[in-house]
Amino acid sequence: MNLPDRIANWLREHLGAAGAEGFVFGLSGGVDSATAAALAVRAVGAENTLGVLMPCHSQPEDATLGQLVADAFAVSTVTVDLTGAHDALMAALPASEHRLAAVNVRPRLRMGTLYYLAQSRNYLVLGSGNKTELAVGYFTKWGDSGVDLLPLGDLSKTQVWELAREMGVPREVVERPPTAGLWPGQTDEEEMGIAYRELDRVLAAIEVGDTAGIDPATLKKVQGMVARSAHKRAMPSIFRQD
Repeated sequence: MNLPDRIANWLREHLGAAGAEGFVFGLSGGVDSATAAALAVRAVGAENTLGVLMPCHSQPEDATLGQLVADAFAVSTVTVDLTGAHDALMAALPASEHRLAAVNVRPRLRMGTLYYLAQSRNYLVLGSGNKTELAVGYFTKWGDSGVDLLPLGDLSKTQVWELAREMGVPREVVERPPTAGLWPGQTDEEEMGIAYRELDRVLAAIEVGDTAGIDPATLKKVQGMVARSAHKRAMPSIFRQD
């Protein structure tokens, strides 16, 4: 059985176990969300999926490419403009000197929106996080990580690109420079300070315990990213009385 069918079977199993009827997911115009959408359709058919466009001080191409993906896989969409809610919340919050404290409000608003729509339809929330980003903590805690299922969670970014091409994700989406859309011109690789393919190579070497061929400074950088983000991959610690 090929990889898309294996993942689709896994999705159906979890859907049945939860007694849910379909999947809801954000469509950001990126390759990860597009591939997750394609897998959802493979698993349960387009009629049991819902793609959500959630503009919030976003780049226009985010919605354009998100809709392109929806059209490619015949996914119904709904647009929820979060700009007003975001601005009202930010006006109520005290100012912060930390840029990410502000920009991470957006993915957390999107998380709440997806769960509202999921509960309204008895759907599960499908996430788009991949193995590479999960490993180094390149996601917003309780934002884009706040999901029910991660069908791409054991696939590196390189593997996601390959799977996207295999499943017919539009070329414009596959070739778009990866971005979380945190601010105009932002790209994942620039923010992390390392290219995804190099990051995948380093993480694979760490996983098999053979880092002899890795530049020491790059290895130290990636190991630090993994260590500092450990808390983001764990459920909250619970105090035990005994």
